[in-house]
Parts: sequence; structure tokens; C-alpha cells
Amino acid sequence: MSVISTQVSRRYKRKKNGVKIKYAKCKDYTFCYICRGNPGPQPSMLLLHGFTASKDMWLELFKGFPKDLHVVCIDMPGHGDTTRLEGESYTGVDQVARIHQFVECVGLNRKPFHLVGISMGGMVAGLYAAYHPSEVHCLSLFCPAGLQSPTPSEYMKHMKDMKSQEKSSAENNPLIPSSLEQAKDLIKLGIYQSPPKLDTQLIKGYLDYQRPHNAFYKKCFADISSEESRFLLHDNLTKIKAPMQVIWGKDDKIIDPSGAEVFAAAFPSSQIYILERCGHFIVGDRPRKSIKLLLEFNNSFCNPAESKKMA
Repeated sequence: MSVISTQVSRRYKRKKNGVKIKYAKCKDYTFCYICRGNPGPQPSMLLLHGFTASKDMWLELFKGFPKDLHVVCIDMPGHGDTTRLEGESYTGVDQVARIHQFVECVGLNRKPFHLVGISMGGMVAGLYAAYHPSEVHCLSLFCPAGLQSPTPSEYMKHMKDMKSQEKSSAENNPLIPSSLEQAKDLIKLGIYQSPPKLDTQLIKGYLDYQRPHNAFYKKCFADISSEESRFLLHDNLTKIKAPMQVIWGKDDKIIDPSGAEVFAAAFPSSQIYILERCGHFIVGDRPRKSIKLLLEFNNSFCNPAESKKMA
């Protein structure tokens, strides 16, 4: 029953925000995505979600986006309703290749677009901009993975402790909960200030939906955190040419906000924001601020006339 409630809630939010669900079949692979608006003179916006999330994590932002802005939110490889192939690799390089396949399939790269990513999706977005610089008009990164941050986060310290104790990081990964208590701990880890009383039914619904996919999440995590992929964004920063904004929660316990210092040093002209009262789940903690920053950045590089109006 809780799984059905979760699905009904998502459908309601999509309808409320006027988004359409679509599928793009590219050879042996099918991508699922939601979108609103149509391609026009202003660059489209493509949003890439984080690890274990889905395209629907961005729905809260649609209420603040102009109706004529073409916005596309995709289920990342293996996530949501996008194809999951047996033996598929999910390293940063492989995920970029799949996203590029989607972009070409739907013709999103007929002209450069605004690319947005959060956490794992932030790493993939940054790598995409590095590998396909001519296709990215501007780049927005929310707490991206893939960096060698000066300060380790609470989560990274935990994972290091698991490794030193020779415990399986896959079985003790707070990002992949299998019990009610572990799910509650994840909420406290990711959100700045979780409600005093967490809705047990909602959490059970989340667990019922996510738990059948945990084997995949463990495989995906192993790939993106492998030696070849772990710091791939860091290693390719100098290849990024697009104007960039970086947004981080000051209280991020999963990917430490000191990562913003890496961008500040590499890109002095980039726009960097450290948000107060904000954890890792930025668009959940600070949705209105996220919308405001995204639109201001989008307008400054994609819609100068609108930018002057806002000023």
C-alpha cells in the first residue's frame, strides 16, 4: 500500500506542475524523463539527479521556473524507469557516455544547453562539461561528488572507519538503508533539520520503493567510488570551459562544503554559494533559494533581457 501511495504522490506532483513523462528509446536503451516547455530561443535546461534518487526529486523547483523554459529531468542510468542492464558499468565516464547518448537521441545538443547536476549527478554534469564543452552553455553544480575535498565529511569519515575495521562498506553504507532505523538515520544525515517526529508511514513507503533496488545501488556505488572514478571530476576540472555556479549546503554531512574551495581556486570567476541552514539535500532544504540562484544564473547567461528586468 505504501508503494502505491508513493507512486500516486509522484503522479500528483507531476500533474500539478504541468510536466509530461516521456521515454526515449536509443538502440538497446530506454531513457525515462520528465519535461515541460519546448525548445526555443533560450537554451534548454537538463537536470541530473543524485545517487538513489530519480527525476522526480526536481519537481519542487518547477513551481518557480517560467512556463516557457524548456526543462528536462532524466532518470540517470539504471535509476528510476531508465534501463538497467545486467553487467552495466556506472563509473563517471560510463554515465557521461549514457547521458550523451540521451542528449543526442532527443536532439538536446542542437544548441548548447544549461546543465545542472546534484551530488552524483553533479559529478556527471561536471564531467559532461569537460568531455563535451561545445554542448554546455553554462553549468550549475550542487554539492558535486568526485572531488578531493580539503576536509572529509562526517559520511566519508564513517566510510573510512568501516574500511579500517575491515567491514564491508557496501553493507554498511548509510546511503543505502534497508531498515526503518537506517532510513531515519539517512534523513538526519542528509537534511539540515529533520522533523522532530518523522512520519513512519512515509519512510516505510520510501523503503518499500527503494529496497528492491539495493543490490543495484551497491553496484553503482562501487563503480562511482572505484579508484578510476572516485576523483574523476577533480582530475578533469581544467577541461571545463562553461560559465559555472557551485551551490553547497553549509551543513552538508555527506560531501563536505570545503569542496567549494577547490572550485574557487580552479575557477576564480565562478559563482559560489554556501547556503546557511542547509544540508546535502539542497533542493529539499532550500527549494526557493535553489530556484532563485538557478534562474538568476540562467538568465545572466541564457536570457540577458530577463536578467536586466530582474535587476
